Amino acid sequence: MFEQNAAVGGKMSRYAQAGYHWDTGPSVITMRHVFDELFTVANRRLDDYLTLAPVEPLTRYFYPDGVRLDATRDLSRMAAQLAALDERDVEGYLAYLAYAARLHRITGPTFIYDQPPTWRSFSRVSPRDALRVDGWRSMDQAIRSFVRSPHLRQLLGRFATYVGASPYLAPATLNVIAHVELTGGVWYPRGGVYTIAQSLAQIAAELGVEIHANSPVREIAVVDGVAQGVVLADGRGVPAQAVIANVDVTTVYQKLLPPPVASERLARLTRQEPSCSGFILLLGVKKSHPEMAHHNIFFSGDYRREFDQIFGQGRPPDEPTIYAAITAKTDADHAPPGHENWFVLVNAPAAGPDFDWTVEAEGYRDRVLARLAEFGYDLRHHIEVERALTPLDLARHSGAWGGALYGLSSNSRWTAFRRPHNRAADIQRLYFAGGTTHPGGGVPMVALSGKVAAGLTLADLE
Repeated sequence: MFEQNAAVGGKMSRYAQAGYHWDTGPSVITMRHVFDELFTVANRRLDDYLTLAPVEPLTRYFYPDGVRLDATRDLSRMAAQLAALDERDVEGYLAYLAYAARLHRITGPTFIYDQPPTWRSFSRVSPRDALRVDGWRSMDQAIRSFVRSPHLRQLLGRFATYVGASPYLAPATLNVIAHVELTGGVWYPRGGVYTIAQSLAQIAAELGVEIHANSPVREIAVVDGVAQGVVLADGRGVPAQAVIANVDVTTVYQKLLPPPVASERLARLTRQEPSCSGFILLLGVKKSHPEMAHHNIFFSGDYRREFDQIFGQGRPPDEPTIYAAITAKTDADHAPPGHENWFVLVNAPAAGPDFDWTVEAEGYRDRVLARLAEFGYDLRHHIEVERALTPLDLARHSGAWGGALYGLSSNSRWTAFRRPHNRAADIQRLYFAGGTTHPGGGVPMVALSGKVAAGLTLADLE
């Protein structure tokens, strides 16, 4: 395995300074059963390598009007909070959970846990269930059919961002995401999310995998339409029976394949809308906020306008929704005593011509901090350590095309069928794994993509 960075992990990375520690990529872990299966396949026990602790509340939500809501798996506690907003939403929320669970039951075997879907595989779904996949409405339209409170509608719509999409454009089928979190729960690996990457690297080494860090690949060698190995940045050629690329699929075609081979496919990929990216602040804060949870969301006052600015105007929102993870709430040694490590994330468009991060990043940083101050969390005089990451930084570090976190956009009812296949259609013995190929983004989904890519590779090499 050849890794361009000093350590494995890609977007799952970490940073430390002056006694503060941050995960710089994924921070919400769901679908624990996927990791249990992965370790079992390797003849290992997950608990021997990782301690996955349940997180409660799942997320603490702050609204501009002063409302605060804790999303929780405890239905009695959740119901009491919802009744205070709109009593009718207690039954509406329970009906929504049943709806999301049904989506998971129907779509799981075809769209999530198996090879990429085809019209033939989808035809095996019963006609009754096929109609219940709900691909014609948007996520927001479906949510509105269940609940009335604008606070709860905004909370449920937020799950579109887990695949870098807009709840006003993404198909209602993606409400399945709510099921895996609100019903299945959220988990935190003690020591930080990066310990997942560390544990997988350790198991790979135990199984005989050779991991070469600081070894960027310059090109995938293709001879007569067949991947034959890779050429490293230093010019060395490494022959192989097959190549699995876990870089953004678009980046593979743009930078790692010979132009005559890549041009047609690259043109199709770059014409499609990318998912959103993110603007990240890593803040070492010389203050403690007991009222904050591990995961926190500060919502904007106009959610629809926020996504219109991201996807319609190609600009980060003027009034952004802000996500703040403070792992020191769970791992006290991630910040000095009485201090906190804030990982702040704002949804932003992939890098493009409508916003110049090289010029405007500092001003946007000020806007984000001012927005937190409006909620009563003015960190500006308490910041001891600070680092900013823009979509351009994400692109350089992980190879994400334009810094898009999830590859191509999911703002289409045909999302599941348009996502790049794990087997390259135009080059034999080339396969894809990661958040930009089937089945999608998020740590457990990336693990599932690796399972599919490995299965296809082994089957083709038999």
